[in-house]
Amino acid sequence: MNAPELRDRLLPEGAIALLPMRNVVLFPHVLMPISAGRPRSIAALQYAVNNGSPLGIVMQRDPRDEEPGRQALHDIGTLAKVVQHAEPGSQLHHAVCQGVRRFRIEGLLEGYPFLAARVQLLEEPAAVSMQAEALAMQLRERATEILGLLPGVPAELAHTLQATRSPAQLADIVSGLLDAEVAEKQTLLETVDLEERLQLVLQILSRRLEVLRLSQEIGERTKEQIDDRERKFLLREQLKTIQRELGEGGGNDEDISQLGQAIERIGMPPEVQVHALKELDRLRRMPDSSGEYSMLRTYLDWLTELPWATPKETVIDMEAARRILETDHHGLERIKQRIIEFLAVRKLNPLGRAPILCFVGPPGVGKTSLGQSIARALDRPFVRVSLGGVHDEAEIRGHRRTYIGALPGNIVQGLRKAGARDCVMMLDEVDKVSASAHGDPSAALLEVLDPEQNSTFRDNYLGQPFDLSRVVFIATANVIDNVAPAVRDRMEIIDLPGYTQEEKMQIARTYLLRRQREANGLGQTQCEVTDAALRTIVADYTREAGVRQLEREIGRVMRHVAMRVAQGDATHVRIDLPDLDAILGPARFEHEIALRSSLPGVATGLAWTPVGGDILFIEVTRIAGTGRLILTGQLGEVMKESAQAALTLVKSRAVELRLPARLFEDIDVHVHVPAGAIPKDGPSAGLAMFMALASLFTGRAVHPDMAMTGEISLRGLVMAVGGIKEKVLAAQRAGISRVMLPARNEKDLRDVPESTRAAMQFIWLRSVDDAIEAGLAAAGSPEREQPFLLV
Repeated sequence: MNAPELRDRLLPEGAIALLPMRNVVLFPHVLMPISAGRPRSIAALQYAVNNGSPLGIVMQRDPRDEEPGRQALHDIGTLAKVVQHAEPGSQLHHAVCQGVRRFRIEGLLEGYPFLAARVQLLEEPAAVSMQAEALAMQLRERATEILGLLPGVPAELAHTLQATRSPAQLADIVSGLLDAEVAEKQTLLETVDLEERLQLVLQILSRRLEVLRLSQEIGERTKEQIDDRERKFLLREQLKTIQRELGEGGGNDEDISQLGQAIERIGMPPEVQVHALKELDRLRRMPDSSGEYSMLRTYLDWLTELPWATPKETVIDMEAARRILETDHHGLERIKQRIIEFLAVRKLNPLGRAPILCFVGPPGVGKTSLGQSIARALDRPFVRVSLGGVHDEAEIRGHRRTYIGALPGNIVQGLRKAGARDCVMMLDEVDKVSASAHGDPSAALLEVLDPEQNSTFRDNYLGQPFDLSRVVFIATANVIDNVAPAVRDRMEIIDLPGYTQEEKMQIARTYLLRRQREANGLGQTQCEVTDAALRTIVADYTREAGVRQLEREIGRVMRHVAMRVAQGDATHVRIDLPDLDAILGPARFEHEIALRSSLPGVATGLAWTPVGGDILFIEVTRIAGTGRLILTGQLGEVMKESAQAALTLVKSRAVELRLPARLFEDIDVHVHVPAGAIPKDGPSAGLAMFMALASLFTGRAVHPDMAMTGEISLRGLVMAVGGIKEKVLAAQRAGISRVMLPARNEKDLRDVPESTRAAMQFIWLRSVDDAIEAGLAAAGSPEREQPFLLV
């Protein structure tokens, strides 16, 4: 509606155009800029400007109401005069209005393009009481004091307050200047009684004055305490705010918000979540330039990246597990059966406390790969924690957060890497853990491996309990004797002995050839290795319990073939027995049993080592002397005592062996065990030493195809020893066909593979007399030498 139309419809006397405001309260005697954007508000403003009539400024109750009616408007507003009206440059109309006096709405008028109402003007009291004068004087003083505390206040404003003598006008001016809520200002506008209005304004002003005084005191104290670091922090915060306003920096609010969401989502236990939220609140209040900020941020990252949530139960497929074990490993039937039993228990009782399996055996027999197969069978993540050389307890339990660069222990790090609380965790080389000045890691392992305790495992870095009861722990070791007894007691020991030559052949055919062929980029039709060549590699180029060195030798063969194929010399290479010398060099191991044991004074013993069984030779000779016993070959204390016991036993049986009584008085006996660079110890060589001494003094050689093991006593008994399976396999690898064993070890023969038992002859001994009868060549045989006789 244009201006002529508005003039044609003038409002009746006692009616005014209303301009509803969302959050603005105009007081009488106060100038204030206003803006109008709604069509009806613009029409009301134009009507007042075009007709020179007053405008009613009234606040609406709900700011969201676009078309306010009578119930949406406050009853009391301010009659205003439009002092200035700017031409609209946009949809908003701007004007400067001066409040004149209060009015009360009696009713709205219909038929106008703007809000119009009949109003009643409210008069200020003509007479002013002394109480009102006193309140006005106090109000003037408080207002002047506030103006002195506020920065950048024009001096004219203070003069205006001092020059205003009317208490009602002073109250309205101060109310317009107050930094108060809109509801409080509306209350002041609706307070018609002068004394009551003065008291309300004075009360709000006094509260605001106290806040300003306190703020000024805090500012002064803070200014005195600020040092160079705090000044830089304030500058950084200002710079960060400027960058945020310019859109050049996002700040840390988003990161902290993401951390909070992760804490809520990750599924922590309630007590851990409360702790994490408390630490997050500390991080939010902490300046990111401080050193503790990065430490706390790293700590919260660790908390949110760990698998706290309870894992879902998965069904174990027993047939699939059996196929996985058969596919990944050859032989090891008893081991596979025990693993199947282990998986069966986990299937029937997923929440039960399963035993901690510990695979013990020499290197290269498949301990680690068995753990990986178990993880595949359970369909769970696999993580390996290497404990070799760990000598600090903090490697297991973690470092405390008070140290710079602190981290959780290997257990928690493994869980983070696995990403699941029910993972299969392999504690590799648990026998290599050693104590030091930094603590005993074995003691920390007790809580990890004990099902009664690991549900509340506490890492020093996290400082909160973590449930390890769903983790499937599997340990590996080469020598179980090196594991602490308390740790050993918490594990079920499963021995993995070495492989026979036939088993190595099967493993090479089934696994190693294919793996090395693929590793060297060869196709199945490009390389062929005959069984004769493969058997020679097994027998003459390796002599180990596992297959690690065997795989290396096969790898050398495959690299030779790859070279020929890459050069274009051949497309198909067949490796046979005559080709091995040019590729691998001469055979590394020879069967020297007949050469070294065909003479009296030499016996072949069997030994157990951390890498499997092995053979050793006992050589004895005699020289003129004074009855001394000379021991060489880097023998340990127990082995030296075995040699002394063997010599004493020979002396005690001089009559049975038909030796002169004065034979041992004028000679020295020298016992030597070759491979002197290798330390040797243990009692199981006692029988071999006795047989070497008896062979020397009787002149009867020990059978060249015979090896022996056993501990002897001074009564001539042959006592049981350990490592029977490893020793028998070592004898078979060395080409020995007969083995003398203690009769008390007959029960251990069941661990020896059936093929080995069928290929070898076992002689069971109860005393050294049985050994002499079975092990020494008969008197008068070509192997006999004349005994050393003193005349």
